[in-house]
Amino acid sequence: MSNEAGTKNPVRFVTAASLFDGHDASINIMRRILQSQGAEVIHLGHDRSVDQVVRAVIQEDVQGVALSSYQGGHVEYFSYLRELLNAQGAEHVKIYGGGGGVIVPEEIATLSSRGIRIFSPEDGQRLGLVGMIKEMMDECDVDLAHELPSLDAVLAGSEPALARAITALEEGAAPDEFRNAIHDAAVRSNTPVLGITGTGGSGKSTLTDELLRRFRLDQEGKLRIAVIAVDPTRRKGGGALLGDRIRMNSVDLGSVYFRSLATRKAGSEIPENLADVINVARATHDLVIVETPGIGQGDAGIVPFVDTSLYVMTPEFGAASQLEKIDMLDFADAVAINKFERRGAEDALRDVGRQMVRNREAFGSSWEDMPVFGTSAARFNDDGVTALYQYLKEALVERGLKVNEGQLPIVNVKQPTGLTTVVPPARTRYLSDIAETIRSYHSTTASQAQVASRVQHLETARALLAESGSGTGEIDALIAKQQSELLPTVKAMLDEWPAMREAYREEELVVKIRDKEMRNSLWRQTLSGNRIPRVALPRTNDAADQVTYLREENLPGLFPYTAGVFPFKREGEAPARMFAGEGDPFRTNRRFHLLASGQPATRLSTAFDSVTLYGRDPEERPDIYGKVGTSGVSIATLDDMKALYAGFDLCDPTTSVSMTINGPAPAILAMFLNTAIDQRVDGFRDQHGREPNEDEMATLRAWVLANVRGTVQADILKEDQGQNTCIFSTEFALRCMGDVQSWFIDHKVRNFYSVSISGYHIAEAGANPISQLAFTLANGFTYVEAYLARGMKIDDFAPNFSFFFSNGIDAEYTVLGRVARRIWAIALRDRYGADDRSQKLKYHIQTSGRSLHAQEMDFNDIRTTLQALCAINDNCNSLHTNAYDEAITTPSAQSVRRALAIQMIIDQEWGLTKNENPLQGSYIVDELTDLVEEAVLLEFDRIADRGGVLGAMETGYQRGRIQDESMLYEHKKHDGSLPIIGVNTFLNPNPAEMGEIELARASEEEKESQVARVRAFQATHQGESEAALAHLKATAASGGNTFAALMDAVRVCSLGQITSAFFEVGGQYRRNV
Repeated sequence: MSNEAGTKNPVRFVTAASLFDGHDASINIMRRILQSQGAEVIHLGHDRSVDQVVRAVIQEDVQGVALSSYQGGHVEYFSYLRELLNAQGAEHVKIYGGGGGVIVPEEIATLSSRGIRIFSPEDGQRLGLVGMIKEMMDECDVDLAHELPSLDAVLAGSEPALARAITALEEGAAPDEFRNAIHDAAVRSNTPVLGITGTGGSGKSTLTDELLRRFRLDQEGKLRIAVIAVDPTRRKGGGALLGDRIRMNSVDLGSVYFRSLATRKAGSEIPENLADVINVARATHDLVIVETPGIGQGDAGIVPFVDTSLYVMTPEFGAASQLEKIDMLDFADAVAINKFERRGAEDALRDVGRQMVRNREAFGSSWEDMPVFGTSAARFNDDGVTALYQYLKEALVERGLKVNEGQLPIVNVKQPTGLTTVVPPARTRYLSDIAETIRSYHSTTASQAQVASRVQHLETARALLAESGSGTGEIDALIAKQQSELLPTVKAMLDEWPAMREAYREEELVVKIRDKEMRNSLWRQTLSGNRIPRVALPRTNDAADQVTYLREENLPGLFPYTAGVFPFKREGEAPARMFAGEGDPFRTNRRFHLLASGQPATRLSTAFDSVTLYGRDPEERPDIYGKVGTSGVSIATLDDMKALYAGFDLCDPTTSVSMTINGPAPAILAMFLNTAIDQRVDGFRDQHGREPNEDEMATLRAWVLANVRGTVQADILKEDQGQNTCIFSTEFALRCMGDVQSWFIDHKVRNFYSVSISGYHIAEAGANPISQLAFTLANGFTYVEAYLARGMKIDDFAPNFSFFFSNGIDAEYTVLGRVARRIWAIALRDRYGADDRSQKLKYHIQTSGRSLHAQEMDFNDIRTTLQALCAINDNCNSLHTNAYDEAITTPSAQSVRRALAIQMIIDQEWGLTKNENPLQGSYIVDELTDLVEEAVLLEFDRIADRGGVLGAMETGYQRGRIQDESMLYEHKKHDGSLPIIGVNTFLNPNPAEMGEIELARASEEEKESQVARVRAFQATHQGESEAALAHLKATAASGGNTFAALMDAVRVCSLGQITSAFFEVGGQYRRNV
């Protein structure tokens, strides 16, 4: 059998990113090209264990698996995958991988010797993206359908045999004798079939997964269930995205067989041989669920194949008369109105119920008696889904399903109760409101500038008239009229400007920050003896220009903070951050001390290994073990955290700690705060020779919380949109973030950021600078709306926000901070009524990781230098410069020193840094600022049209945009139209001269030690941890503050134990394509 792509056989691939790896942009590009070349792709998304990949490969009976791997442990992961596939009899399955250069030649050679093909950046340059995919397609174009398994193996429940049988039946390659035997076995089984169909985007896959989860819980995993999910084949190219499996968390829990099918026929809702596939599933399982594609208003094509049918829709079907056009409302045994949290859901429930009364001619019945259920499947433990499950279970029992007594409590509702939304429905257009606020502000600026100009010109004319002895009565009236149109604030600005200008010509200026007076020298002297002003002021005397400057720009430290949020940089404290994270906490601690030695301020920037990033504990299992302490430090317990920061005074005013972690951020933050508190208590004990009493302990604790400085990233929204380390359901994760901020308010934590709203990882996933800035600010405003909806006050939480961006080399990066600060300040003041501290956007920068290339790595420092200069010119509040070798490894001590030297040279040697507002007054900077700002506001409008940030995330808007922009970059990089020196142009004619680079990986001793340490910690606290975990789950389930419970739990529980507990009460993250 051939297809439109020109292959001889249907070619099927499983694609995924490896375990604890959220860098799924590249694998998304690859799976899209695979589809365009005719492959049927089962995409699993990010963070997939070897067990999950193998299970998918076997059940889906594919010829190839393609994986991206960026987070270390490459050899262990791919080798373990080959080993498990071989053990399952899948030696024929080809394994392909790539890591953008982080998998080095030595590792590629090792894996090649084991039959695994790893594509290097040089392969990509030589073959191009499509060429790489074509090579994979050619190698995997093999016939599997004619290798028929034995009937006995199929009926005995062997998954490999069942998978191959479905392949043969799907292609019509099985002989009649085999088909008839399967048919007879299916009839004897009396297994019922549930069909699920509905409109595109209605959440069928999520609802299916939640029904599976309830079957498992209710029947204690004793039911054998097969799920057949159908997706359409693309007319052009013949490929298909089989995208349902990625949503199915329950598939990994056992007792569920999942198989994805393509229609292989354009315009068809179902595959040609679906009946045969259903028969083999019936013959081997207790229940079969068939999910068919989203089909607009709905064909009823699934009905003849199933015993019970469920139609899934959303509240937005238009006028009630549209319901008359939906065939499935004639045939469906039940209807689910999913996404019931949306506006109009209750009306939809009523209208669909009434339509079913008419369709069934059940005019003596109330619409409320119809089997129409409101569901919110994305909400963890939604009782509307439970009610639907109970109804379907009874309907299936009537058709032959054998069940035991249920374990789930009976619910007596037909729609969700206690529905809440993160952002209230009335506020979903908050981004458009903000865009309008910004535009209105600028419009006012323009009109006030004109008024000021007219006043100035009239006053000049009046002076000339008076000088000539002419009367000025009429012009005085005109001046008075124009002055009355000047806003009082604008008039005050103009009146104060001459004095302000004079003040900045003095030798020093006294400014007050948080009630502290600081004396600042206003001049710096060059070697040539010239005096350079620290802040340069515009020389214009034109009133219109002055109004525009004062409202759009202003001096550093003054609203709208375009030039910076503080009047001056702090003397003797450069914005440099000391970055470390490798091996165990002891090694990283040594690196921190090396970097901080001799520095006036200690700014520790911590990278965690991927095991920690995903909230798990170190283990010996190869796909976990290989990642322990690699590409970051391994932290699993409070003891690890104490070892990590040993020897640093965490409450010193010159010390701050930045922790780049998201999914398990609340637990890691709780460990850090406990470490800071215990450090202070230890100091008290050493000083007084005794334990503090209860009052002293409370005082010590309060002092620490008031003085500790730093940030934890914790930004869940950007993780879902970009590089994904989400582990809990989005709803639960956002609740936990809010709990942290609420706890901060209650305990007066004012100097620690509860969230670092990050554009860096959005940029690393492939976003251009406009999308990075727009999505990041939009996420920030979403937290504002969410926290306001929880009843918090804007000035209680906004100062605990910081922002973290990536700086590339594109022109727009020159003004990223300027635009961010101005939008934030205007919106916070004029839209939310916030005070000046809340208005100040803290702008933290890391140079671009995406511009670190594995080829000609020495050139990376040149790019990093330009990016660092850009950030310092834009008055960033802190800066982390990437080491040149981070392209492939955790940086060495020497490369980190080089990276730190880049910004030290700029800060201490580059002459123009003697001035602190070098961008102001540049025509191109002004042009770029306005251009980038309007592009951001247009993006706000687009996101608002999709229901705000959360609504846009639901449809995958941000991820889609990021993937498209990443694809554009990759294509331009590979075809050479985007010149990258040393990568696709100005190539080294003698690449061997570049030499080998030492790889920083955790040693075997460090890995073994971390596994042993976490087990020892768990054994020591076994009794206490059980009680703490029970309290943690009870707090989460009852709506209490999870962070308050975490502050106690981390003292006796490991990170992995906490994560597992939260999975039970908050739900796991559900991946999306």
